[in-house]
Amino acid sequence: MANKQRKDGDPIVIKKYANRRLYNTHSSSYITLDDLAGMTREGVDFTVVDAKSGDDITHAILTQIIVEEETHGEQMLPVSFLREIISMYGNSMQAMMPSYLEASMANFRANQEKIAEAWKSGMAGNPFAKMAETNLAMMRAATDAFTGQGAATKSAGRAESKADETAQELAAMRDQMAAMQKKLDEMGK
Repeated sequence: MANKQRKDGDPIVIKKYANRRLYNTHSSSYITLDDLAGMTREGVDFTVVDAKSGDDITHAILTQIIVEEETHGEQMLPVSFLREIISMYGNSMQAMMPSYLEASMANFRANQEKIAEAWKSGMAGNPFAKMAETNLAMMRAATDAFTGQGAATKSAGRAESKADETAQELAAMRDQMAAMQKKLDEMGK
């Protein structure tokens, strides 16, 4: 999705006033959080600034949109995930989380087309298992880097145990995917 920007290439500026109203300077009209959510889905690049101070408040507004979506729409973020995110605040892992989450989302986006194709073709090639394997490896590498448990400090037995554990997890995922494939095949008949 290409970012839709003003002709000069700058993001659209949205001003937020003290009365909580949002003003789109590009269209010269007042908009709502729902409008901003739609602009985000369409790939429109925008920045939200406080009309009085000029401070960039885009992060807070996007977070507010997520809260609204989770409250009034179909929930996407599992409670366990939200708890994990909250537990990272003030933690030594907090600094690495934005980069990790961005990398995970980029990986998901890159695999999104493959996932859609797999659903259409009856799960041939099983990209879910590959994506899960990649995400698991990324998380383990990030955790090892930040906890000081790099490959040099791991004992051979522990590394072997982790490899067995990973192999078991992947085997379980493959079994689950095979069961899903079987159900999809049965539904298609």
